[in-house]
Amino acid sequence: MLLVNPKATTTNARTRDVLIRALGAAVELSVEETRYRGHAAALAATARAKGYDVVAVLGGDGTINETVNGLLNPVNGEDTPLGDDPSASRPAVVVIPGGSANVFARALGLPNDPVESTGAVLEALREDRRRTVGLGQALWEGQSRYFTFCSGMGYDAEVIRAVEGLRGTGRKATPTRYVNTALRHYLATDKRHPAITLTGPGIPTARGLFMAVVSNTTPWTYVGGRPVTPTPWAGFETGLDLLGLRRMGPTVLGPVIRHILTESDRLPSGRHLVQLHDEAEFTLTASRPVAFQLDGDYLGEREIVTFRSTPNALQVLV
Repeated sequence: MLLVNPKATTTNARTRDVLIRALGAAVELSVEETRYRGHAAALAATARAKGYDVVAVLGGDGTINETVNGLLNPVNGEDTPLGDDPSASRPAVVVIPGGSANVFARALGLPNDPVESTGAVLEALREDRRRTVGLGQALWEGQSRYFTFCSGMGYDAEVIRAVEGLRGTGRKATPTRYVNTALRHYLATDKRHPAITLTGPGIPTARGLFMAVVSNTTPWTYVGGRPVTPTPWAGFETGLDLLGLRRMGPTVLGPVIRHILTESDRLPSGRHLVQLHDEAEFTLTASRPVAFQLDGDYLGEREIVTFRSTPNALQVLV
């Protein structure tokens, strides 16, 4: 089954038709267009229930996130599969980037161009070339949602909320718009009253965080073609990583921003940073509701979110 987001940022009708014909010539293909928020999750769950071997996604990170959640959430009351590789019981995933950032696809090593990426995944389909990846899971107020590459609370989620508001007025989510929004929001944000506390099994409690970035892989995101790597050791085969900031002043943020834009394998350093690597579970608790994002999707304000690593969650043809 191919799930197509007709509103994907970087594709048009002609490109979509070319890609659909290319895939249809290689495999038995059913095509479904997403029509509303949450539709990709429902379609993916249907594909799993009907026994599809592969679910392909032509869209951005939001459509991919919905698809992954549709594949992983229980169907008809079933239990989570047991064994060393629970991903084997689910359809494999094919990713064709069509959004503005395409972080998950690029973290898998796929080209950012949808036509080039289709060529790569067709080769993977012919050779049955699979990679098993882990996911993150966020749990709050009786709800649960998986994420493929990142989540976060605080300042970064506030910027995403602001950009989503601009997109609602018809403006595109370009790298320049994210940077300009982040700068404007920084000038207006409260830099004196941090709200977030980090706790977890075997983890020293860390209080007074203004923001916390949670990563399932690296990079965290891209600014155009430049990767942003606050947690360079994160990976699909390890647990979750975290970078938290206790200060938001320019003397702290300046060196951190420079480091995460220019260094790809060294951790940022500084006494105002809190860092975790390869953790199975931890919780972020806020003294007041703070912004919360998951795979670049703003999910409202939250006070308590628990994050868990989910190993061997998904097979990706890549």
